[in-house]
Amino acid sequence: MDTGLRLRQIRERLGLTYRDVERASLELASRRGRPDFILHISRLADIENHGVIPGIHKIYTLAAVYHLDPLQIFAWYDAPLSELFQDGAVSRPPNTHLAAPPVALRTPIRFDPAFDPRRTEFLSRMVQQWGRFEGTLDAGDGNCRYGYVGLSDRRMVPLLRPGSIVLLDASDRGVQETDWATEYDRPLYFVDVRDGYRCGWFHQDRERLTMHPHPLSRCAPEFWPLPEGAEVVGRVIGVVTRLNEPWNALAGEPPATRAYSNRKAL
Repeated sequence: MDTGLRLRQIRERLGLTYRDVERASLELASRRGRPDFILHISRLADIENHGVIPGIHKIYTLAAVYHLDPLQIFAWYDAPLSELFQDGAVSRPPNTHLAAPPVALRTPIRFDPAFDPRRTEFLSRMVQQWGRFEGTLDAGDGNCRYGYVGLSDRRMVPLLRPGSIVLLDASDRGVQETDWATEYDRPLYFVDVRDGYRCGWFHQDRERLTMHPHPLSRCAPEFWPLPEGAEVVGRVIGVVTRLNEPWNALAGEPPATRAYSNRKAL
């Protein structure tokens, strides 16, 4: 739909006339001490009927008067500010620097009643409702899914902490073990093992999939027959984690917590 027509329909649904909008913009401009916020009748008519694109101050006025999200108006004009962080990937400055965070991140706000935070779960399946949240983890394409590392899952400690949320590339489901020099470069995968999930390092051959826990985790390797025993959901391409939380410490951990990781070993 044409953006001007969309804005006109919104104004009419609110019961506002051109004069009402102009009057409100004058009050806003007076409050802010900046005349750029003023939206005169003639300019509003041009925006609605002649495809004139408003400037940033006029967009702010429209959002304030119509009670709209300004990010939505920018998106209507094909300037999706919520995707600014992803589009910033086209520029790769060589120097280390501070960068603005992404405008928004999808974050879970309501979980399935069966969700157990102690278990590693496929978060995209367990979340009933997503919201938007300022953050640093957002890939902006349809191939990305989210996983959650359970508070009792210490298989990849200290590299991957319990309670972490991982971003998955669901288009990359083939286990690769080449072209890495350190443990930080070695690919991590999120795997459905039928009665649960695993997140970590894996080796795949023709007949079975093997998970190799981090050596410092004190957990044993696990094995599953292929293809009936396990399925790769995707490769981990990002992680959000909390540092210095009580569940991240190994000290005082009951032996049973570590022993359970070997239950599926063949």
